[in-house]
Amino acid sequence: MTTNIYVNLPVRDLPASIKFFAHLGYSFNQHYSDDSATCMIVAENIFVMLLTEARFKEFTPKPIADAHTSTEVLVCLQVESREAVTALVNKAIEAGGSTYKEPQDHGFMYGHGFQDLDGHLWELVYMSGEPPKT
Repeated sequence: MTTNIYVNLPVRDLPASIKFFAHLGYSFNQHYSDDSATCMIVAENIFVMLLTEARFKEFTPKPIADAHTSTEVLVCLQVESREAVTALVNKAIEAGGSTYKEPQDHGFMYGHGFQDLDGHLWELVYMSGEPPKT
């Protein structure tokens, strides 16, 4: 059996979030989408459910974290090249997102990231080899 990963994120403006992530090149599974949620396809077995805050509250008794002031999750995606890291960060900025730190080059790993419209952190990494042995 294949295991799928579904990351659930609350969003304040679902149409704006869909537009933002579509600009980054992601597509959506309309079968799992309605006025309160959409299923963003990240990879073959990885999906992000973007849920309106009202819908998200149906799944948790805890208050929703304000991702602009605190970090509730750091989503990290591995991409195929350093150039892909930079390109995706640039697209996020073009679509209204922002960066939250400078790019990091660790030799075997290059990373950078962005904040989406709701402040969720997305880390992008390119792994070019094995980390050095200590």
